[in-house]
Amino acid sequence: MRLLRLGSMGPSVQLLQLALNRAGFGPLEQDGVFGTATQNALARFQQAQGLTPDGIAGSSTHRALLPWYTGFTVHRVQRGDSLYSVAERYGSSVEAIQLANPELNPANLLIGTQLVVPLPFPVVPTDIAYSSQLVAYCVRGLAARYPFIVTGEIGKSVMGRPLWVMILGSGENRVMYNASHHANEWITTPVLLKFAEQLASAFASGGSVFGQSAAELMDYASIYFVPAVNPDGIDLVTGELTQGEYYDRAAAIAANYPQFPFPSGWKANIRGVDLNLQYPAGWEQARENKYAQGIRSPAPADFVGSAPLTAPESRAMYDFTLSVEPELILAYHTQGEVIFWQFLDYEPEGSRSIAELFSHVSGYRVESTPYASGFAGYKDWFIQDFNRPGYTIEAGLGLNPLPVSDFAGIYEKNLGILTLGALVT
Repeated sequence: MRLLRLGSMGPSVQLLQLALNRAGFGPLEQDGVFGTATQNALARFQQAQGLTPDGIAGSSTHRALLPWYTGFTVHRVQRGDSLYSVAERYGSSVEAIQLANPELNPANLLIGTQLVVPLPFPVVPTDIAYSSQLVAYCVRGLAARYPFIVTGEIGKSVMGRPLWVMILGSGENRVMYNASHHANEWITTPVLLKFAEQLASAFASGGSVFGQSAAELMDYASIYFVPAVNPDGIDLVTGELTQGEYYDRAAAIAANYPQFPFPSGWKANIRGVDLNLQYPAGWEQARENKYAQGIRSPAPADFVGSAPLTAPESRAMYDFTLSVEPELILAYHTQGEVIFWQFLDYEPEGSRSIAELFSHVSGYRVESTPYASGFAGYKDWFIQDFNRPGYTIEAGLGLNPLPVSDFAGIYEKNLGILTLGALVT
């Protein structure tokens, strides 16, 4: 997290405001503008934590705020502690602490033992703009709260940011969901993160998701989530990245293509390569199509790159998919409320009927991909090489980037797709 002070703006400020609200130092409007109300609330928090109350969020303050960024804290057991007293101290529950500490013997709490203590709010925020740092906090928080979630990295972005993966379930039916190949479609990232949290919570409590037993779903399937394929681009679009070498290069690229508003029209990775035009499935045709449209060099959108899989983010997705060999994939994009299910004349067995089922539970239309944008995408390559069902889900309606206020409606319409996607193959 960067240094935040009076006058700072952007997703980090929204996250700071959210954390202060979670910690009980609000209410603050989570508008991403560091004004006097945020400064005063932060100073009160710092004083309560024994920090210099200067109203500036530097490294020590961010460390103190970490529990309210990630949704958990670590408590060192002291003499006289019980699970009940620890839970009461943090507003947690005995059940949540036991779940987060599966090796714990509650009848024998050893002094000095470190306990992961979930805090009393959801890990995944759905009302603020996202950044690569927030994605990392969500992954870390979910893994701490639900230790049956397996987490890791499938690679790094151009700027060295992790490309996170989370795995839920232990079944033989492997499916893979990804989001945010395109930077200004970042709202799809919290869609996947929120579904992972809802599924994990339902599994832990013996509940269900979209009428399906979470335990049965996770016994049948293993769901691989890659929630942010393009973290650098997300930071650029949402205003987390506003200066420095990478920003300056992106601005120079955008200046060559004034038809794309900057940064809101940015879809590409930070080098100006469209990650969803990087896969070896008619890449040459995609290049011909985009060159005909005048996109012949790094651009905010639609530049295919110098060759397939030259962008590290697309290469990581390609290699990881080959290693997993999923039975089905969902690639989340915005917008249009459309389900694309074909590539050329490939029609994997059952893929059309699955698309119709997804349409039924979401209200989205089932359509064939337009020729001008129907090559070199992740879904295209998966269908071509695996001959298994693959879908591009165009969520939401409007002009990208869709506002975060649209999240609830988008999530509601996609809950059935995300649930049944793990069960239909």
